[in-house]
Amino acid sequence: MATPDFVLALREKIGHDPLWLAGVTAVVVRAGAAGDELLLVRRADNGAWTPVTGIIDPGEEPAVAAAREVAEEADVTAVPERLARVGVTAVAVYPNGDRSQYLDLTFRFRYVSGEPFPADGENTEAAWFALDTLPPLSDDMRERIDAALDERPEARFAV
Repeated sequence: MATPDFVLALREKIGHDPLWLAGVTAVVVRAGAAGDELLLVRRADNGAWTPVTGIIDPGEEPAVAAAREVAEEADVTAVPERLARVGVTAVAVYPNGDRSQYLDLTFRFRYVSGEPFPADGENTEAAWFALDTLPPLSDDMRERIDAALDERPEARFAV
C-alpha cells in the first residue's frame, strides 16, 4: 500500500505510536438500466472488497481527496453529491507495527466516466456490482454504503 509522504515523515518522529488521520470513503453510484451499481475495489493488503477509501492530504478538501482517490485507485471519474456519514474507525495495526485510527468522512458520488480497473497497485480488482449482488463486506463498510444509499439529505453520525 502506498503510504503518503507526510505520514512517513510523521512516522520518523513517532515510530509505531498511534496516529490520528483524516480519511475518506467514496461510495460511487452508477445508474444502470437494471438499477444502480456500486464501484468496489478489492484491497491488495487484505483481499477485502470495499468502496474506494483513502487518506486526506494536509490542506486538501475532503471531497476533493475522495474524488482523487477514485481516479487514482480505479481510474474512474466521479463527482461528490453529498456527505453521507461521519465516523471513527477502529484502531488499525499494520504488519510493520504502525497503529492508526481514522476520522472517516463517507461521501456519495455520482459516476461520470471511466471503466474501473486497479490503477495504482493498492487494489487487485475494481468492478461494478449491482446492489443485490454485492460481495461479502465488513459491517463497517456496509454501514458506509447504507448511509450513502439512504435518500435522506443529512449525514449520519456513527455513535
